[in-house]
Amino acid sequence: MLLRSPLLALLLACAGAVPTLPALSPPVPKPMTAQDLVLFDRVTDPRLSPDGKWVLYALRRTDLEANKGISSLWLLDLQTNAQPRQLTASGTDASSGRWSADGKSIYFLSNRGGSSQVWRLGLDGGEAVAATKLPLDVGSFVLSPDGKRIVFSLEVFPDAKTIEDSKKRLDEKAKPKASGQIYDRLFVRHWDIWMNGTRSQLFALPLDAEGLAAAGEPTLLTRGIDGDVPSKPFGEDTEYAFSPDSKTVYFNVRIAGKTEAWSTNFDVYRVPADGSATPQNLTSENQAWDAYPVPSPDGTKLYYLAMKRPKFEADRFGIMELDLASGKRRELAPGWDRSPQALRLSADGRTIYVNADDVGQNRIFALEVASGQVKALTGDGYVGGFAVGRDCLVHATSNLASPAQLYRAGLDGSKNTTLTRHNTERLQRLRMGAYEQFSFKGAKDETVYGFVVKPADFTAGKKYPVAFLIHGGPQGSFGNEFHYRWNPQTYAGAGFAVVFIDFHGSTGYGQKFTDAVSGDWGGAPLEDLKKGWAAALAKYDFLDADRAAALGASYGGYMINWIAGQWPEPWKALVNHDGVFDTRMMYYSTEELWCDEWDTGATQYEKPAAYEHHNPVNHVAKWKVPMLVIHGALDYRVPLEQGIAAYTAAQRVGVPSRFLYFPDENHWVLKPQNSLLWHETVEAWLKQWTGKR
Repeated sequence: MLLRSPLLALLLACAGAVPTLPALSPPVPKPMTAQDLVLFDRVTDPRLSPDGKWVLYALRRTDLEANKGISSLWLLDLQTNAQPRQLTASGTDASSGRWSADGKSIYFLSNRGGSSQVWRLGLDGGEAVAATKLPLDVGSFVLSPDGKRIVFSLEVFPDAKTIEDSKKRLDEKAKPKASGQIYDRLFVRHWDIWMNGTRSQLFALPLDAEGLAAAGEPTLLTRGIDGDVPSKPFGEDTEYAFSPDSKTVYFNVRIAGKTEAWSTNFDVYRVPADGSATPQNLTSENQAWDAYPVPSPDGTKLYYLAMKRPKFEADRFGIMELDLASGKRRELAPGWDRSPQALRLSADGRTIYVNADDVGQNRIFALEVASGQVKALTGDGYVGGFAVGRDCLVHATSNLASPAQLYRAGLDGSKNTTLTRHNTERLQRLRMGAYEQFSFKGAKDETVYGFVVKPADFTAGKKYPVAFLIHGGPQGSFGNEFHYRWNPQTYAGAGFAVVFIDFHGSTGYGQKFTDAVSGDWGGAPLEDLKKGWAAALAKYDFLDADRAAALGASYGGYMINWIAGQWPEPWKALVNHDGVFDTRMMYYSTEELWCDEWDTGATQYEKPAAYEHHNPVNHVAKWKVPMLVIHGALDYRVPLEQGIAAYTAAQRVGVPSRFLYFPDENHWVLKPQNSLLWHETVEAWLKQWTGKR
């Protein structure tokens, strides 16, 4: 209760009226900064309960003091649409939340006990309990439909007799008298780790009446499989699945052998869930990529995604149906020119739901199994994950002005409604730059798309410096997505307009368009960037052509190095993050050789001229634009020496240059404090050379 003073009461009485106090004005929104970016809550991995009444999802929050993100699990009641509630304790990591078969509890991964194990939490109250207590970290897991078994992945030595044996050998490796490691095949290192001889393998354990894994040695399901299940470095539980009757496990794997570093030959296998037989290869006839098995609800069919061209990681995934009794297979919707990223089935098995890049967006599509007809169910934005229930879809979707939220839609895409409102208060305090997609005639006289984002403090009639962003891949896309490493709004918040182009090679425009970059890294994509820049300048009069900088990472970093020697005229500054500088040495130092071999058409020793055709190292003498070079020591995709070489080249020819080195980052910058330093350094570099103050 507010107490008035006697004097104030007397004055008010004499005045004959009680004045109305002005309402407090909400704070004036400010432009978004890098710190805002790293502090956003990140909504991912929606999972519908078996009865369709609840949604379980993960929420990642950033702890700047601890310099890491921490994930927790949240629950949302679809019947009442009440505020979601947090299930797992703050401060402890919890991820991969999965429903029990009866929907009365959830299982999840957590390191709260000192190692990564599966935990079980009943929804009727009480504390979470460890469902597994294994001597090694659990990497992923899947629960059987009948609730009687759990299958999980562990990193073990293939010749170890027990899990405990693998643990002892790992402990011994951690304290050797000599530090040398002997290899006799590739990979020697992969993504950001050196190989230590272990493989990710699948194991099974029965669950007791309390839903906990039984004691004893787990059953190895992938015996004799010389490969990783799930695959590395980004494989998940989508790479293996139970049959509806819980008697069979399907999984995909790339057989390693001596060809692992240049092979994309994944195959789908099946194995009895009790390990009573050896795994059987179901897709041996296809030498390209077969993966992500999903059985039909009645167990008679197996659906999976398959590429057709060996050694090409960016080939179009087709949706395959395998009749498990007859062995007959067919591709569904072979004329649909998009490449699915995830695959879900309706409860009746008549519809397959997938998400795929599509003209600068990422949408959910429904495919009728019988007719092969495909229909887009979601509109603009980027679908980062989705779940399918008996009567609805739940999807996590973001766009260029908002982090992902959960949405609910009918199975036909109708009645799309917002379920979560994380970040609402933070977003109300921020001002985002308005964005727009545009198109133009690019290379080969084909239509190419791009986006422009206005500065957050845009005023009509003014001109603004420009950040020209170039995506990596090269088979990738900068589209309508709220990105946590390359987010246009951080530049818009700093007073820059932003332009980015989905050049030839980008995904979501048909496989022919994606294929166009192979063998032509410095050709059609550069032409698209030139024509896209000209089109943006002609269409948007607020872009200042005399104060522009170009930035890119990975292939985008390669393009920065290529631009430095081929198209320096428009740019006041360049930013090269983890970019390829010398395509010849890139081939001999990267880990995944299939990319270079496919996009160049051969190995370097077979066709050396092909590796020199668009090689930035051969044009250093023409460099003149100031360049900021950034690289992480743990980047084994584009090794550190590529960044050091680019910086050395710039220094030696007298180009103003700076080198930002991260000893603890891989191809990406992931640690929150490192991300802040990255953005601070890049922003300062752009402002220094564009005259932006």
